[in-house]
This record gives sequence, C-alpha cells and structure tokens, in this order.
Amino acid sequence: MKQLSLGYSPCPNDTFIFFALAEKRIEFPFTLDLLIADVEMLNRRAAKGALDISKISVNAVLSILDKYWLLRSGGAMGRGCGPLVVARRAAGFEELRDASIATPGDLTTASLLLRLEGTHRGRRVPMQFDRIMPAVAAGEVDAGVIIHEGRWTYQAYGLHMALDLGRWWEQQTGLPLPLGAIAIRRDLGAEVARTVEEKIRESLRYAMKDPDRPWPYIRRHAQEMAPEVIRLHIDAFVNEFTLDAGLEGERALRSLLEAACALDNRPFPKQSLFWG
Repeated sequence: MKQLSLGYSPCPNDTFIFFALAEKRIEFPFTLDLLIADVEMLNRRAAKGALDISKISVNAVLSILDKYWLLRSGGAMGRGCGPLVVARRAAGFEELRDASIATPGDLTTASLLLRLEGTHRGRRVPMQFDRIMPAVAAGEVDAGVIIHEGRWTYQAYGLHMALDLGRWWEQQTGLPLPLGAIAIRRDLGAEVARTVEEKIRESLRYAMKDPDRPWPYIRRHAQEMAPEVIRLHIDAFVNEFTLDAGLEGERALRSLLEAACALDNRPFPKQSLFWG
C-alpha cells in the first residue's frame, strides 16, 4: 500500500475535516504519515516539495504551483472569517500607517491581505500566530494581524480591532475570502488526486453527520482553546466551500492570486491551479 505524507494544522477546522482519515474511520487506499503543524511551517515544507498533501495558505500557492495542484475540498474559504488587525488602543487603521505590525508569517494570506489593502507602510514583524496577541498586549509591536481563534478572543487581551481585512476583501470584490487550500503533488498523478479529494470530502461528511464523534480529537489538538471558541471556529471555517470550492470559490481564489501577482509585478503562472 502506497504511503502518503499529509500535513494540516491543529486548528479545529482542520482536525474536524481530517478526523475520519487520521483515525481510520473511513476506507482509504493509502497509508498516511501525518504532520500536524502551524500553517506557516506547512507553507515552508510545501515550498520544498516535502509533503505529498498539505494544507497551505493561499498566499503560498504561487510559490508551489510547479510541484503541486490544488484540491477542491478541504480548504478554508468563506465570508465573515478573515484576519483582523488589532491594537492596544482604539484607533483607525490610518493611524497605524507607520506602526510596527506583527503578522503570522510572510507566506500567510493574512500578510498578503495587509499588503493588498495598501495603507500600512511600517515594519512587518513575522511571528507564530499564537504569539501575536500577547506581543501586541505587551507593547512588543504596535499592532498585529490575527487569525484563527483570535477573532473571538482578542478582547480578552484588552485589544481593539482597527480593521477587518476579510470584510475589506469582500467589499472590494464581492467574493468569499480564500484563506487556505489543500495541495497535492502533481507527480502523484490525476487519479491519486481525484481519490484524495473525494476521501477528504468523505472525511468531512463523516464529521458533519455527527459532530460529537471528532470532538475528543479536536479538543486534543486545540490545547487550551475554550469549547465555545472551538465551535465558533468550526462554524466559521467549515462550510459549503470546504466540501467543494465550486465555480465561485475557484473565481475567488484566482482573483486573490491575480491581485498578489499584480502587487509584485509578476505574471500569473501558466500552470493549472487544480488537478482537473
């Protein structure tokens, strides 16, 4: 039986999606070597071609298209779920134009959105996503771009929202915001890609049918995240686009990548985005 390496994050939406595959609750024609890690680490592993299948930030897609296709299931896309810019004091985002702002990594979609919005001209400070709110609260940086559960917990750190980057994207484009995607190595072939895409969808449906089944697995990887925040996280990031990006999802993803290319004055890649 062929072995495939699979990387995804410990975030509740990913552990919800991949629970049935990881715990062998559904049939899968391959054995899996799992890596559960922060998405920026996964981005960098995928950039080296080190994983067969991996969750990646959409911002990282352009750097891996020579090695990977995208799948239409398992990604993170939606409305009302984008990164937030937070600061220690209530301020308009214009006031943070020259501020130091922490980001969850240069390859993350959050960092790309900050650049696309265009107001900020100050120093960007990459750091692991779970360090950002404490760093802002401690005055290590003036502000931070927060992702994942930070959307629901930043006020506990005494922080204030200066800008909702997801809402900005939706207002600019009318499209859902593509945050993350599942990538698979091109050299595995289209048939393997098709099978993996279908099995990720089956794994997600398994969890959706009875959300209590994956709960212990989700809690084990969510560390100290409160149960109500876990549920909010899953509700926000698991939706119809997770099952199938569809035409609207594909259009949103291509739109964000085209904007990234225009920002850096580079041509859009010639490789196909999806496996088929």
